[in-house]
Amino acid sequence: MRLGTRWAFGTEPPVSVPIELRPRIAAAEAAFEGDGSDRHWTLTWLEGRPIAELDDGTVVSEVIVDVRDDDEDW
Repeated sequence: MRLGTRWAFGTEPPVSVPIELRPRIAAAEAAFEGDGSDRHWTLTWLEGRPIAELDDGTVVSEVIVDVRDDDEDW
């Protein structure tokens, strides 16, 4: 079991936040319009995958691409 964490918008994410999410979180903060000083991120784990959610509903997660072969039976 992995525990989540919470941190303030605009601050360095805790070490428990995976490295692959950090640039996505930074990009979401850079695109945020207005003052984010009263906002917080929450890191949770869903089926072993990290998800960071901002108080306003912005979600940052891993990008998973599943390429389907049309000849393959699903």
